[in-house]
Amino acid sequence: MAGHIAQRMAGRMADVPGRLARALARRRVTLGFVGGLVVVLLSLPTVATWTAGLIIALIGESIRFWAAGHLEKGREVTRSGPYRFVRHPLYVGSTIIAGGVALASHSVVVAFVIALYMAATIAAAVRTEEADLRRAFGSTYDDYSASRAPAMTRRFSFERAIRNREYRAVAGVALGFALLGLKALALQ
Repeated sequence: MAGHIAQRMAGRMADVPGRLARALARRRVTLGFVGGLVVVLLSLPTVATWTAGLIIALIGESIRFWAAGHLEKGREVTRSGPYRFVRHPLYVGSTIIAGGVALASHSVVVAFVIALYMAATIAAAVRTEEADLRRAFGSTYDDYSASRAPAMTRRFSFERAIRNREYRAVAGVALGFALLGLKALALQ
């Protein structure tokens, strides 16, 4: 009995990183809203940093939108569009957006908060999603992740991007930069 309990506890302890990754991945949007509030409160944007940050964030959102227009989430291992070049283009786009927000905020503290959030949540999301994709698609995902899978020919679809709810990320970028823009004007 004691051996069984010890074995279960050891198994649970060994899975702590996996459980933590799943929890962070599930809560990354909620944590992002909290982080966004911190960003707006602690930022010291100028019109120049806001403008430069917005340009960078728009590049990141363009990458996300391009990826969302190719992604058939849960149905296949997508290998068209930006997925031909990188395994997680949505997260690449999100990271570029975060860099734009950090620049726009004009605050080292805010940049650190953003970097901490991105490092924790993106790493957790990648770990969780890759495990899910391996479970669902097996060797097909392994071939893709090892760059052995052939590229797909699929055209970008605006409808697919909408179906993948990319409009939510667009709205988040718009709202965040609107708030930072108002703050930049107020601080002038």
